[in-house]
Amino acid sequence: MAVTLAPAALARVQHYVRETPGALGLRFGVKRAGCSGWQHFADLAREQAADDTVFEQDGVRILVDAASLPLVDGTEIDFVKQGLGEAFVFRNPNVKAECGCGESFTTEAERAA
Repeated sequence: MAVTLAPAALARVQHYVRETPGALGLRFGVKRAGCSGWQHFADLAREQAADDTVFEQDGVRILVDAASLPLVDGTEIDFVKQGLGEAFVFRNPNVKAECGCGESFTTEAERAA
C-alpha cells in the first residue's frame, strides 16, 4: 500500500508544512460528494488519528484515514500549473469512472452495484 507525491507536489507540500506552525504533514483521503460519489481531498494535517496510516516521503508525512485507504491506495499526487491556474491532481488507479466535470469519481465495486 502506498500514496506518493510527484516531485512538484512534494516540493509544494514541503513548503506548506514548513510555513505552517503545527502542521504534521498532508492529510489525504476521500469524502462522499459530487454526482459520482467520491471526491478526493487534501489538506494540512494538524493531528494524527489512531486509525491513520502514515506514509513518509522525503520527510513529508502523508496521513490517510482507514476508511479512505482502500479507495486511494496506489494514488500519486501531483501539482500542475495550467495557464494561470495551478492545482493538485490525483492519479488514482481505483477510479473507474468520473462525473462530467471531473470533480468526483466511482470505483469498480460501485459501478457493478
